[in-house]
Amino acid sequence: MKATLDPQALDQLFREARTYNAFAEREVDDATLMALYDLLKWGATSANASPARFVFVKSAEAKQKLRPALSEGNLEKTLKAPVCVIVGHDLAFYEQLPKLFPHTDARSWFAGNDAVIQTTAFRNGTLQGAYLMLAARALGLDCGPMSGFDNAKVDEAFFAGTTVKSNFLINLGYGVPEGLFPRNPRLAFEEACRIA
Repeated sequence: MKATLDPQALDQLFREARTYNAFAEREVDDATLMALYDLLKWGATSANASPARFVFVKSAEAKQKLRPALSEGNLEKTLKAPVCVIVGHDLAFYEQLPKLFPHTDARSWFAGNDAVIQTTAFRNGTLQGAYLMLAARALGLDCGPMSGFDNAKVDEAFFAGTTVKSNFLINLGYGVPEGLFPRNPRLAFEEACRIA
C-alpha cells in the first residue's frame, strides 16, 4: 500500500496552488528545467506516445520572438516571467513508438490516420502539460498557464518546418502574491461527479 502524501504536499500541488501573474526576479536555472522534464516524462500517455514538445522561452531574444503572438493581457506578465513554456504536440509522435512502445507495432495504429493522430497528439500533449505544472509545483515553482495568444504566430516563430503545433503557454517562476485574483470556487462532488 502506498502512503497518502502529507497535507503540506497536497496543499502545494493542489489546494494552495494558484495561477500566478507575477514572479520574483529570480532565475529558473537550466538544471531545474531539466529536473522538471525528468519528472513530467514519467506521466502516463496513450501507448506511451509522449507527443508533447516543450520550448522553455528564457532569453530576451526568444521572448521577443514570442512577443508578437501574445494577447495584450498576457504580454507584460509573460515578458517579465523568468520562463514561458510553450506546450506543443508533435503530429509525428508515432514515429517514436518503435522506441517508446517496442513490444508491438503501435506505429501502424496511427500512420495514415490523421483523425486519430490529431486527437491522440492533442489529448496526450495537453495531459503532459498538466504533468509539467504538477512537476513544477513539486519542485517549488509556481505556474501561470494561459491561452490568449496566436497559435499560428507561435508555430511560425518556434516550430516552422516541423510537425509540432502549439497548444498553450505556462509562465514559470517563483510567484509573488501581487496580481493574484481572489480564489474562485470549484464545483462540489455532487455537481461534477457521479458514482455509477
